[in-house]
Amino acid sequence: MDDNHIKQIEAHLKRTFGNPHFAVKARKQKDSAEVELKGEFIGVIYEDEDEPGSFLFEMAILNEDLE
Repeated sequence: MDDNHIKQIEAHLKRTFGNPHFAVKARKQKDSAEVELKGEFIGVIYEDEDEPGSFLFEMAILNEDLE
């Protein structure tokens, strides 16, 4: 995932959720990036293999997070 995509996705997350504290950071794996909210890791963005130019956001919600 290149820097341009990372910037576009970060801007989209900030705009969509109305929160300026989202950050998208490159990973060693070139097909994905990490998503942070206020410095805390919350998920991973992957390039969609079936839809060029599209991305998938994966976020785990643990039982302990719901308490």
